[in-house]
Amino acid sequence: MEMKNFIVAFVAFFALASAVKAQPVPGIDENIPYLMTFSSKTLTSWGDDNGVQIIFFTVPVEHTKPIYFRVFDPDNGGKNDEQNGAWNSKTRFSIYGGVGACSNKDAQRCNRDGDYDSGTQLAQKVFGEDAQYDNNWYTFGPFNPSEGENLPEFGGRIFKIVVEGLTGDDGNMYRFFMSSKANDNAAVEGGFAFYFKYKFRLYDTADQVSHIYPFIDKSVISIKQSNFDWDSDGMIRVISCTKNGIPVKVSGDDNWAESTLKIDEGERGTSWDIQMIKSKAKPLKNNNVVFYLENQYGELLPFYSVPIGGVPKYKYNITAKQSDKKGNAAPVKKK
Repeated sequence: MEMKNFIVAFVAFFALASAVKAQPVPGIDENIPYLMTFSSKTLTSWGDDNGVQIIFFTVPVEHTKPIYFRVFDPDNGGKNDEQNGAWNSKTRFSIYGGVGACSNKDAQRCNRDGDYDSGTQLAQKVFGEDAQYDNNWYTFGPFNPSEGENLPEFGGRIFKIVVEGLTGDDGNMYRFFMSSKANDNAAVEGGFAFYFKYKFRLYDTADQVSHIYPFIDKSVISIKQSNFDWDSDGMIRVISCTKNGIPVKVSGDDNWAESTLKIDEGERGTSWDIQMIKSKAKPLKNNNVVFYLENQYGELLPFYSVPIGGVPKYKYNITAKQSDKKGNAAPVKKK
């Protein structure tokens, strides 16, 4: 991956955009209500393939003041979580930094059988059913930014949050915010979040469209998307400067679906907008989904809490080749 291009694009983007949008996960532009993690005794048909979620946060090397990681509704029970019989689940939240926190490929692939919890553990807490944290915030920290893994190719010092479903069979719904304050959501200037494998809850109604935003650098020739347990709930389509709503394969109940799209020359150095549009006829409730992307070499591609360069728009007069609905190159006519 041409990460130097990524850094240049991201720095330029943040010179124009509010850093506040880059701190929450899910991001504001993603329009995703919650991340989700199910406990170890839950069937995968509930929408979680392995009970582990990993989120990375970048802190610029210029930032030297303490940082905090805040979790909204970390407990298992109450208002926002998904109950399966009696509440009986526990979820572990862990913060990692140091060498290997992000650079370890098992961490990027969220591989539960591998070294996904690589790096140096900086903090940890296990939550069960606890009214104190139901629909409320819990703060980890403070952390010195120097405790993160220094990876210039990812824009600075990287911290990793690992969420693991332990005992029980319920679903934990939660959100994150990287903050410069312990008791408030105050953006860390220039900071942002990214992920390689994303597990989240969709809205229940068809009027809400959710998004994820991968950045296409000049080394990417094609992208294979994989989604799990979509339950055939509507469609997933790609919007970019050369793709005007290209649909991709969607999964059914408790299975994976994948499809590959070629990258057009005009897309390099821009973001994709992968839109998740629920069925209007009969939208499902409590639909949980897993999503990841790979390049032509099988390497996972990161996507970001904000779209680098802004939300992409289809350009009708772009002088490039547009992929048709099957991912094949087709000429684009100027208008």
